[in-house]
Amino acid sequence: MKNYLIAGGSSGIGLALVKKLSAEGHRIFVVSRTGDSLTGLPGVSHLHKDLLTDEIAEGDLPPTLDGVVYCPGSINLKPFKSLKPAAFLEDFQINVLGAVKVLQAAHKALKAAENPAVVLFSTVAVGQGMPFHASIAAAKGAVEGLARSLAAEWAPAIRVNCIAPSLTDTPMAARLLSSDEKKEAAGARHPLKRVGTAEEAAALAHFLLGENSGWITGQVIGLDGGMSTLKL
Repeated sequence: MKNYLIAGGSSGIGLALVKKLSAEGHRIFVVSRTGDSLTGLPGVSHLHKDLLTDEIAEGDLPPTLDGVVYCPGSINLKPFKSLKPAAFLEDFQINVLGAVKVLQAAHKALKAAENPAVVLFSTVAVGQGMPFHASIAAAKGAVEGLARSLAAEWAPAIRVNCIAPSLTDTPMAARLLSSDEKKEAAGARHPLKRVGTAEEAAALAHFLLGENSGWITGQVIGLDGGMSTLKL
């Protein structure tokens, strides 16, 4: 049995990962604003925190953490001329400073584990360059930089990797995928002709937490239906 901290583990990709780890008999500490979706999941403890305003005390966490995954994010798609500085700041706070807060709180417990790992989330839009993505791509670009920097600083004790998905069918993306027509149109932009699922992203995060990825660190791994590398 291992201990995992999943920030944003009450919905979407985070919840899919929590369910996977719970089914394996691990202890999972979920940091999120709501915890109703976690009811009845074995081994799951909920820390009611708003990562934009609340601090995580060392006493909130177990003495040892085998893995930390930071799932909170945002989808703020607007023309650049419509984006105020406050929008850039909010995206940066959610995606970057929230991760910084969680990782600083968890660092001591991670160091106490035998083969700990960290997984962060970026977006395909950082590497691709997509219209209307200026704010979120800027924030997620910082997440990629954070992942690589920490992978270097924390090696060899703690592995740090980043997943860069394309549009994934989660509650956060519900507005963009609110009809079969929208989902079909979004899928058509990908070489594999569909959008991703929360379970697929959770499976990759699960792999990066485990022993089979023990020689992988400092990587940004695309999970995007081929969008970042293929042109058909």
